[in-house]
Amino acid sequence: MNGRLAAAGGREDSRPSRQINIVLRNQEPPNVSSPTSENETAIPKGHSHSGLFQEISQELDALVGLDNIKELVFEIYALLQIAQMRSEAGLAVGGQAYHMVFKGNPGTGKTTVARIVAKLFQRMGVLSKGHLIEVERADLVGEYIGHTAQKTRDLVKKALGGILFIDEAYSLARGGEKDFGLEAIDTLVKSMEDQRSQFVLILAGYSGEIDYFLMSNPGLPSRFPIQVEFPDYTIDQLLQIAELMAKERDYILMPQAILKLKQYLLIEKTESIHAFSNARYVRNSIEKAVRNQAVRILTQHENSNPGKQELMSLRTEDFKL
Repeated sequence: MNGRLAAAGGREDSRPSRQINIVLRNQEPPNVSSPTSENETAIPKGHSHSGLFQEISQELDALVGLDNIKELVFEIYALLQIAQMRSEAGLAVGGQAYHMVFKGNPGTGKTTVARIVAKLFQRMGVLSKGHLIEVERADLVGEYIGHTAQKTRDLVKKALGGILFIDEAYSLARGGEKDFGLEAIDTLVKSMEDQRSQFVLILAGYSGEIDYFLMSNPGLPSRFPIQVEFPDYTIDQLLQIAELMAKERDYILMPQAILKLKQYLLIEKTESIHAFSNARYVRNSIEKAVRNQAVRILTQHENSNPGKQELMSLRTEDFKL
């Protein structure tokens, strides 16, 4: 998840467009959020679950926090399991809509969770392929009348059997009545009806702006029965993420470095004029510290080789704003 929009006000128009990101279900998903302790569980104690949900649960447990998201995924799994049992027992199984809205600031795990949901839906037979196509406004909106509808239909076609994930979806409603973004919205609404059970649409973005977006078309709110908040991480959770991100790279955060990073996090969360980017801020801080450490070690050990411990250690002086 890229966290490209800083805050309400339409600053995303200055960004360069990017290529469409297609993630196949057999591809290892990157951690937008980082692993947490093995003691965390994604489902309530006492519930039995199959090997499939054990696999999904392990991926969910690898995310710090997000307890409400983990509970939601289990609810969906339980619903699908019971529907299968009802079908086998000759009982009626009502159709379910699984289109979703993910609300929250950048770096809170929205794209990572979407990939896990795609895998669950594929394995449970809801989706035939289980791939995820991640797009933004520039991928949907064309340059002339009719172009937008065609681009949007083409992306929906690519998403059939999987999930179409629209990041910063509210930007489609930003341009007013004459903006081509509204054409994309209308086309999406029609596709959700025409290909009702063939793909899942997930809209993602800031809470307030997503709510505004849903008001832009009378047919939108009722089509997204699952709406979930992705809360900001606490400082302690962000420090846990930082230590685990460092560990994944074979680095160790020294105690004083952790304290310094904590100070930076407090400043960024409370004083920055931009929306806080959560795990992305932590990841960027770790990557910058790694670069600073490389310069420091090369300078200090110009005529000697540092030991393994020194190569692994990220110290206070490696963290700079």
